[in-house]
Amino acid sequence: MSRVRIHSFSISLDGFATGEGQALDTPFGHAGHRLHEWMFATQYGRREVLGEPGGSEGVDDAMAERHGPGIGAEIMGAGKFGPPGWQDDPEWRGWWGDNPPFHTPTYVLTHRPHPSLEMEGGTTFHFLDAAPADALEVARDAAAGQDVRLGGGPTMIRAFLAAGLVDHLHVVQVPILLGRGVRLWDGLEALEQQYDVEAVSTPRGVTHLTFTR
Repeated sequence: MSRVRIHSFSISLDGFATGEGQALDTPFGHAGHRLHEWMFATQYGRREVLGEPGGSEGVDDAMAERHGPGIGAEIMGAGKFGPPGWQDDPEWRGWWGDNPPFHTPTYVLTHRPHPSLEMEGGTTFHFLDAAPADALEVARDAAAGQDVRLGGGPTMIRAFLAAGLVDHLHVVQVPILLGRGVRLWDGLEALEQQYDVEAVSTPRGVTHLTFTR
């Protein structure tokens, strides 16, 4: 059976995966881009996210590169697809422009029905009102034997972890304090007992935590 994977999911030292005040011009609230600066500095981030040459090699780049291979479908929460209220904007097609970086069937969990959106580059957004296990069943069928990636945000990922559905979790702890926002670990006491855990620190001050079932 295909695995369920989470890659390069950044959190602050105090456990927040997004800041407070998400809006159209602040996708991560008051956190801005600070949670993801480590990735933007790598060759992978410069190429895949910023569309620019250059960037660093090393552990951060190697870990970021694992995000893509072997993925056949993605699941994301409504808050990752758009700012609060995007369901009321019939023109909204996601943050990423006409060619999103997913290149697979991508399932957005939302309680509001919405027609599918076929984008350039192989990404089609489908909109599901479904529990984690039911959404995963749909995504696995679409993935055709490849793995399913969970893209966030933290509320959705917490629900999948609580349901015992995640096989591989890569969390990047970034050396900043946010103080407010949405935390990843709340309600997941003793989660580490279900996984083998490895930690690697890098010169940028981030720690890569890998949880493997």
